[in-house]
Amino acid sequence: MTGPELKKLREDLGEAIGRQLTAGDMAKLCGLPAAGGADTIRRWEVSGPSAQAADLLRVLAMASERYPILEKFDTFNRHDVAEKDRPARRLAFRETIRDDVRRRLG
Repeated sequence: MTGPELKKLREDLGEAIGRQLTAGDMAKLCGLPAAGGADTIRRWEVSGPSAQAADLLRVLAMASERYPILEKFDTFNRHDVAEKDRPARRLAFRETIRDDVRRRLG
């Protein structure tokens, strides 16, 4: 994940949950300390996040329709899920991720 991709993700996640996210909010989502966490996010928005943070952010990105559901989370395209049920299940999954983002932000 590059810095500009992280910045775009912040905008897209904010849109997905219905509120603009600050660098401090993103720091909280990444589990960074309150003191200096926002500055770390701002640096990452230029240079890119650490690999560990990028992995977490890819999971949180699934809250937005603009990002794919990662293969290891995709339980919707299996033979035991009727095709007509798949869109509703995807939507419910994304809403669960959105709720988790909101919960993490407090």
